[in-house]
Amino acid sequence: MLLTVAAVIRLLHTADWHLGAALQGWSREPEHRAALAQLVETARARAVDAVIVAGDIFDSLNPSAEAQRLLYDTLRDLRAACPRATIALLAGNHDPAGRLEAPRALFEIAGVHSVGVITRREGALDLSTHLMPIRDSSGAVGAHLLALPYPRAADLPIAGADVAGSATVWGVRALYREAVDAARAKIGDAPLVLTGHLHVAGGLESEGERRILVGGEHAAPPDIFPADAAYVALGHLHKPQKVGRETIRYSGALIPMSKSEIDYAHGVTIVEIDAVGAATAEHVAFTRSVPHLRLPRQGALAVSEIESALSSLALAPETPDDARPFVYLAVTVDGPAVGLKAEIDAICEKFPVRLVSLAVERPQMSEAPQPAPMRLAERQPRDLFREAFEATHHVAPTEEHLRCFDRLAEEA
Repeated sequence: MLLTVAAVIRLLHTADWHLGAALQGWSREPEHRAALAQLVETARARAVDAVIVAGDIFDSLNPSAEAQRLLYDTLRDLRAACPRATIALLAGNHDPAGRLEAPRALFEIAGVHSVGVITRREGALDLSTHLMPIRDSSGAVGAHLLALPYPRAADLPIAGADVAGSATVWGVRALYREAVDAARAKIGDAPLVLTGHLHVAGGLESEGERRILVGGEHAAPPDIFPADAAYVALGHLHKPQKVGRETIRYSGALIPMSKSEIDYAHGVTIVEIDAVGAATAEHVAFTRSVPHLRLPRQGALAVSEIESALSSLALAPETPDDARPFVYLAVTVDGPAVGLKAEIDAICEKFPVRLVSLAVERPQMSEAPQPAPMRLAERQPRDLFREAFEATHHVAPTEEHLRCFDRLAEEA
């Protein structure tokens, strides 16, 4: 198939929106709307030829009506901002694949390609679903997109008994080899863009990200993607990063999804591909609409220091609830922590913040020599209580604690 010479093709690569997510009960919708507005503006300002959403559009398999509405609002705004761009939605492991497939006929009217599952016809990969052209401003085809969603167990070829190593990784590799071979048979050596919702080995995980390869395997090697792929748009890991080579990349999440992501430069990746398939990538970081603050930046505060630390933030008292910073607090405590959370909540309520994480650190107790093991019948209940208390609270019980235990032991 001959390819009309095209100008540079420009892509916007995004993933891991997690629409409908909450943080300790607080809705993330205001943050999502602000980030998605920046995404739409970036797509318009860069005059992109394609927008690729590489999975985990939603946060759960049963997204709320509000989360679905936010997706549709964003697709409407993207189409208005980029009237001719190819827009592709890929299902991730969080997504309800069927819900992304169901409105396909309506999506097609708007020029949106939604791929929830691997589709086959007569056993072969259905390229009418998975392969789509990307055109430049003149209408010339400059690249093709091979859109593959998160691979589920039923999507993978079954490895034979003679396969060495992981059967799951073998199956993922075989799926991509089949898909690329089929695409190449149709488009020749034209620039080819791949998608993947996987954990690729070498990528840095964030706290709470699921290890998603079926069969208990954790990560696929980057060499499952052929060297002649112009670009590989990945989803699943929330940190913007390359893996293996410059043109295999995670765009990262739109907003922080946990305290381990506070320092990430959340945003989107802009990719340019020339006529011979050489690609360059630039990550565009977004401005956060809601601050995420770790107090202190390192170490931990004494409870008596919390109020001063919050005062130093100089936050406006009239800050609306949905714009108040999320605070991840670390405190150090020497004694029992009974009532600690209520005490800290009362302090935080004086300030326009939302406390979403409380980490309690304790001084390390010196290690005493361990006595020889004793049978339970040889132990005194009071000694067992003392050891359990120290193991739980990292301090010895007071005399009042011991008197209370003695009274309870007598009643028993």
